[in-house]
Amino acid sequence: MSTTTEQAAASRRSGLKPSATAAGLRDHRLSRPYYDAAKRVMDLVLCMMLLPFVLPVIAVCAAAIWLEDPGPVFFMQNRTGRFGRRFRMYKLRTMVTNAEELKEQLRHLNELTWPDFKLTNDPRVLKVGAFLRKTSLDELPQIFNVIRGEMSLVGPRPTSFSSDTYTLWHTERLEVLPGITGLWQVSGRSDVDFDDRLRLDIEYIRRRSLWFDIKLLVRTVLAVIRPKGAY
Repeated sequence: MSTTTEQAAASRRSGLKPSATAAGLRDHRLSRPYYDAAKRVMDLVLCMMLLPFVLPVIAVCAAAIWLEDPGPVFFMQNRTGRFGRRFRMYKLRTMVTNAEELKEQLRHLNELTWPDFKLTNDPRVLKVGAFLRKTSLDELPQIFNVIRGEMSLVGPRPTSFSSDTYTLWHTERLEVLPGITGLWQVSGRSDVDFDDRLRLDIEYIRRRSLWFDIKLLVRTVLAVIRPKGAY
């Protein structure tokens, strides 16, 4: 399948008009200091409003994780952020404590193209972890990444591999802060393959505005209520 055809397929899923080429998308990479400043204010205001509600939910989820599988309740992983900077992203742990070791043993069963990894019935996932993933509650601790300025509420999803492994057109997504939610998360989540995720992220960068961010936040709430593609 050609690059243009693949981009069109990704755009159909997102409801956006397709861009002709990755190079065409680069023409839209304009500095938007006023938008960036306004978005930062919006992130902080929303986080502070949500924090009193989020903290008790995190506490209950953490207790449920520990009761099923005693050990650390938070999962921290190095992710790639804006301009390729690495940072520690927080999540609630949804797997057994030795999940990374088991991942290598299960790699031959991977249903996606590496570096993505998916098993339909992943034996490493806790019972409570499956619920947290389905409802996206495992992502709640990332509110602290947003407060620290490492992430935004809306933006491209941060990847676990470093920027030097990106192909040239993939680096488009490093121009903005990564987000807790974004365009590909509301366009099928894990049902969207790796390259299409990146194309959707680039589409977001091209279209980004406060109004578009608000629309994606609303679509995220609807996607959580009607989960699709979560694993």
